[in-house]
Amino acid sequence: MPNGKPAGVRCIQLDEEDRCRIFGSPERPAVCGSLEPSAEMCGESREQAMRWLGWMEQSTQP
Repeated sequence: MPNGKPAGVRCIQLDEEDRCRIFGSPERPAVCGSLEPSAEMCGESREQAMRWLGWMEQSTQP
């Protein structure tokens, strides 16, 4: 996404299984590479992880 990804908008680089199509590529945004998985971030389920990501998006939007 040339101007960044707005909060609440699905990343265009995610495939049908929510995997990054440009993982490991130099085109991958630095912010994506800076996210390191943690127990707090991932939780115990996909739903918990998605809630955490939603919170991060809301907390960091301009």
